[in-house]
Amino acid sequence: MGWMMTITVGLVAGSAILLYRSNGMVSVHFYIAAALGVGFTMLLASALMGLVFLSSGSGHDEAVVDPLEDDNAGE
Repeated sequence: MGWMMTITVGLVAGSAILLYRSNGMVSVHFYIAAALGVGFTMLLASALMGLVFLSSGSGHDEAVVDPLEDDNAGE
């Protein structure tokens, strides 16, 4: 998770620079909102990706019982 935090900080800084170059100094609130939006989205995506890898690696995916699975499918 540490490397995703580093990537997130880099992307927030890059997006702020890109927005400043394309729009100029609009409002400080615009840059705060953009930084929070990009940062929260990146950290949420990395946390969910980590949960997917944790679930797959610990065997929780195989432990799910499918009640709709047909037991007589091969007969």
